[in-house]
Amino acid sequence: MRLIETLVEGIQSLYGETISAKTIQVQSTRKDFQGDLTIVTFPLLRQSKKSPEQTGEELGSYLLENIEVISGFNIVKGFLNISFSNAYWIGRFNEAVADLNYGFSKPNTGSTVMVEYSSPNTNKPLHLGHVRNNLLGYSVAEILKANGHKVVKVQVINDRGIHICKSMLAYKKWGKGEEPTSELKGDKLVGNYYVKFEKNSKAEIQALVDSGVEEKVAKTQGALIQEAQEMLLKWEAKDPEVYALWEKMNGWCYDGFDVTYKNMGVDFDKLYYESITYLEGKIRVEEGIEKGVFFRKEDGSVWCDLASEGLDEKLVLRADGTSVYMTQDIGTAIFRYNDYPDLNGLVYTVGNEQDYHFRVLFLILKKLGFSWAESCYHLSYGMVGLPKGMGKMKSREGTAVDADDLMEEMARTAKSISEELGKLGGMSIKDKTDLYNVIGMGALKYFMLKVDPKKSMVFNPEESVDFSGNTGPFIQYTHARICSILSNVDKKIGAIDLMIALEPCEKMLIKLLDDYPRIIKEAGEKYSPAMVANYAYDLVKGYNHFYQTVPILKVDDENVLNFRIVLSRKVKVVIASAMQLLGVKMPERM
Repeated sequence: MRLIETLVEGIQSLYGETISAKTIQVQSTRKDFQGDLTIVTFPLLRQSKKSPEQTGEELGSYLLENIEVISGFNIVKGFLNISFSNAYWIGRFNEAVADLNYGFSKPNTGSTVMVEYSSPNTNKPLHLGHVRNNLLGYSVAEILKANGHKVVKVQVINDRGIHICKSMLAYKKWGKGEEPTSELKGDKLVGNYYVKFEKNSKAEIQALVDSGVEEKVAKTQGALIQEAQEMLLKWEAKDPEVYALWEKMNGWCYDGFDVTYKNMGVDFDKLYYESITYLEGKIRVEEGIEKGVFFRKEDGSVWCDLASEGLDEKLVLRADGTSVYMTQDIGTAIFRYNDYPDLNGLVYTVGNEQDYHFRVLFLILKKLGFSWAESCYHLSYGMVGLPKGMGKMKSREGTAVDADDLMEEMARTAKSISEELGKLGGMSIKDKTDLYNVIGMGALKYFMLKVDPKKSMVFNPEESVDFSGNTGPFIQYTHARICSILSNVDKKIGAIDLMIALEPCEKMLIKLLDDYPRIIKEAGEKYSPAMVANYAYDLVKGYNHFYQTVPILKVDDENVLNFRIVLSRKVKVVIASAMQLLGVKMPERM
C-alpha cells in the first residue's frame, strides 16, 4: 500500500504543490474513533490553503479513489481517519501466518552489539537489584537479536578491590575452615563474612568516635579497615597466601552465582574479570598522563580534569597506586573492542545511580583517542524495592533481598494461588512443581519488565502472581487456554478467504498481530522490554475479548471456522514469541 506516496501525489494533483513525504504525519487511529490510520491535516494547510475539515475531505476522497484497499474515511477536528477493507486486513493476516519467523529480522543481518549486565561483586550473593538488572539486560539482548543484530552477552565480575578484601580478611580471622555446603551456597557464605567485617568495623569506628576522633578520620583509622587496605596491596603484589585465599573464596562465589543464573534463566557469552582488566586500565592511565589527558597530584593520585565539559575532576588512580572502578572500566572497554573488532555498540545495563560515572567514562575514552566511545550507551534503569515491611536493600547490614530467596518465594506463591484455583488435577507432583516454578518466574520477570526501564519500581510478589490483570500468569493462562481450545484441532488450513466478513473483535486482533514487527523494532531502538511486555498484555486482552464475543469452534460456516482456528493459532504463537523475548516460558496447561 502506497499511502504516503499517494498523499504526496494527491497534494500535487489537488493543490499544485510539491511536498516532502517527511511532512506527512500518519499515526494509528485512537480507539475511541472509527478508522485504522489517522492523517494529521494541519501541516498540509499551507499547501491546500483551506480549512482542516475541507482539506481532510478532499484528501480522503482522493485516497478512496486511488487506493483500492481503502474502504472509507471520516474527519474529526482536522484529523483524517482512514479505514481499510476486510480484504486488506485478511491479506495482511495471511502474510503473517505464512511467516514462520514473524516479527523477527533475519539473524546476523544487523550490526554487532555487546550487552553487559549483572556484573556482581564477589563478596556477596545477588540481590533484588541484580534481578532487575539481569532480566533487563538479558531481554534487551534477545530483542536486539530479534532485530537481526549479532549480540554478545557479557558481564564484568568485580573480583578485586577493598570490598573483596573485607570478606577475605573476615574469613581469615573468624572462618575456622568453614566451607560451602548443600544448605549454604558459596556466595552466601562469603557474603556472611562481608557482613561480619562491616559490623565489627562499624563497632571499631564508633569506639574511635566516642574517644573523640572525628568520624571522617575514624573511618580510615580502624584496625580492620587498615588491615583490609594492607591486604589489597598484598593482593596487587601477588602475595601467595593472600592470592590463594582470594582464588578459593572467588571460586565459591562463582559456583553460587552459576546456580542463581541458571534458576533465573539468563546466560552470558563471555566473562570479563576486573582482576585482569584493571591492569589494562592502569597502563592506559600512564599513557594518558604522557598525553596530558590525566595529571598527577602531589600525593601521587592521578586525576582527569573535566572542567571544560562542565564536570568535576575524576580520580583514576589512588595515591598508593591502587586502581578504582574507573580504572577497571577503562581497561574493560578496551579489552572488549580488541576482542570484537566488528563491535558497533556497547550497552551497559547499570542502575541510574551510576549515570555520572558512565558519562565520565565515555568522555575519558574519547579523550584517550578511542572513536568507538561514541557508540557506548548506558542503559540506565531505576531502582527496585519491595513494599514497606518486606525488606531493605542494605547488604552491608545483611538485610538485602536475596535473589535466590525471592525466586523460591515466587514459586511458593504461585503454588499457593494455583492450588486455590484448583485446576491442576491429574498432574504429577513433579509436573506441578515445574509449573509452579514456570508461573513464579513468569510473574517475576513480567512484573519487572513491564515497567519502563528508566522508572524506579516497587516489586510486589503477591500482586505479580495475580491470575488477572497485567501480570505474567494472566498472559500464561491465556496461552494455556488457547492450547486447550486447539488441543483437539489437527486440521491443516491454507490461506484464509479474503472475502470473509470480519467481526470487530477479529479485526482488532488482526491489527494487533500486524503491529508486532513494529513493536519489536521500536523496542530494540529504545532498549525497552516494557514495549514488548505491554504489547503481549494488549494481545491477550484482545484474544479474551474475541473468546468471549464469538464462538470459536462451534461454527457452521467452514470458512469462518478455519479462520478462527488459524487466528487462535497465530495469536498463541505471537504471545509465546513476545514472552520469549522477556525470558518467560509459556505453559500449555495451567
